[in-house]
Amino acid sequence: MDLWLNLHNTKSNNPPNNILKEIHSKTECMNSQSRNYINDAVAIIKREIGIDGIVSIILFGSQLFLNENQNESTKISDCDLLIIFKDGVSNNLMRKVDRYFIALEHKHNFREENKSTINKMASIINQTTGMFVSHFLTKKKHWENAIFHKIFNVNKIISHLVAPTKIVLCNMVINSEILYGLDLREGVKKRIKISPLDMIKSITMNLIISLFAIPLLLLKSFDSAKYQLEAVKWTLKASNYYAFKDSKPIIPTIKRFISLEKSEGNKRKAEKFYRKFLNLRKNPHVDLGFTLQSPVRIIKIHLMGIQRAKR
Repeated sequence: MDLWLNLHNTKSNNPPNNILKEIHSKTECMNSQSRNYINDAVAIIKREIGIDGIVSIILFGSQLFLNENQNESTKISDCDLLIIFKDGVSNNLMRKVDRYFIALEHKHNFREENKSTINKMASIINQTTGMFVSHFLTKKKHWENAIFHKIFNVNKIISHLVAPTKIVLCNMVINSEILYGLDLREGVKKRIKISPLDMIKSITMNLIISLFAIPLLLLKSFDSAKYQLEAVKWTLKASNYYAFKDSKPIIPTIKRFISLEKSEGNKRKAEKFYRKFLNLRKNPHVDLGFTLQSPVRIIKIHLMGIQRAKR
């Protein structure tokens, strides 16, 4: 109860003026939901830690492309923020701020209440993988050393075994904007060397997520479609980065992979799949055909990315 009272005592749109001006100049095209979320986040940090404790605030993910008028908004979009603190900020303070941020995601409708058992299980998966989480709090030393599980606060063992950590970090570095503070991205990018093992991990992780969603189709109370959509999205992003060493919005990325299809018949099948994918991102619902096709498409996209990288 105290958490919610303190959260609602945080005045929306009222962070300190100097940081407010800097952030507003870079988020003018974002919707009010995301802008208010960011402002509340800064206000919480100011109250609990102090602005001087911040090294950098980084915006990444689909909201960045929305900010650039590139039509990335969907019903399952969140507002991804990475906040890098000075090394001297205590872990206890960061854990306290993390609890406030979770409540903040509920307040701004970026996180759903998990009442049923299956949704609570899904919440554990989300927290373990970083899926559908809108905030990540880390320290400068962890960022500079590219320590994935410390940056994204995910399970160390699982992320090491199946997460394509290097591809995710590189995607984030080049698909991000500094809202406030220092730009430390280039140093991190130089430390990371991508290998075929990262693509194997990407196939494994996204297949697990995709297959996890299939038996959940029968549970009407559980939104399994969003897991399939995330698996396909991250397959496209990982394979695109591995093949082309850049990060683009979803639609140009899809066009790239359609162009890699070897026959006109395969191109038509791919176009149909991706058209359904884009429609489902705007209006998520169970689609049996898409669900059953997704694991096969996930494997194919990865293989196309690996073949393209060899050229």
